[in-house]
Amino acid sequence: MSSFTTPLIVEFVSDNHWRIAKEFDYAMGAKDSDRVIHVRVGFETDFASIPRIFWNILSPTGDYGKAAVIHDYLYKNGGRWNFNQYTAYKLLTRKECDDVFLEGMVVLKVNPIVRWIIYNAVRLFAGLAFKKSIEKGL
Repeated sequence: MSSFTTPLIVEFVSDNHWRIAKEFDYAMGAKDSDRVIHVRVGFETDFASIPRIFWNILSPTGDYGKAAVIHDYLYKNGGRWNFNQYTAYKLLTRKECDDVFLEGMVVLKVNPIVRWIIYNAVRLFAGLAFKKSIEKGL
């Protein structure tokens, strides 16, 4: 089963932004999988990009926060992720990035209704963010 293999350690930057203070890893498939997403120190995230008007219902840093950081990383890099800690990269489609987010929420045992709401909101509304990252040529 997939797993978060390192603790998430962040520093507050400003408003709704945090910076990764220690490399954060997520293994897809199995804990000892070679499919590990390495989020590097210095990467900035807003956790879940939930509009402020909904924060009383769904916080950006809720139970799904770790999965949201992985998803942010994938989106901000246009689906590219470090296959190893150095130079090799893999490329995921937008749907695959969203599915990694869903899988991460399952690993974190996020309430199924909350998972459904967040996953479907991402599928409906986050396409522009992914497209912008690809257009930037990241």
